[in-house]
Amino acid sequence: MKRYANLSGHSGVVAYETRRGAIVVEFQGGERYTYTASSAGADAVAEMQQLARAGRGLSTYIARHRPGYEERGPR
Repeated sequence: MKRYANLSGHSGVVAYETRRGAIVVEFQGGERYTYTASSAGADAVAEMQQLARAGRGLSTYIARHRPGYEERGPR
C-alpha cells in the first residue's frame, strides 16, 4: 500500500494500491475497499486511480459517487 498524500489535510483515505483494472483504498480505522472495473466500472476505477496519485479528491469522489466495491475488509 502507498501512503495517500492527503493534500487537503481532511481526507479519510490513508493509503491505496493500484492494480490493473482495480484500486484498493484504505480508510482511517483500517477498513480496506477493493474497487474493480467489474464492480465500479472502468471509468470510475481510472478516475479513482488518478485522484489517488494526485493525492487530492479521492475520498470526496467515493462519497459523492458511491462506486460499487468488490471486497471490503480489515487491514
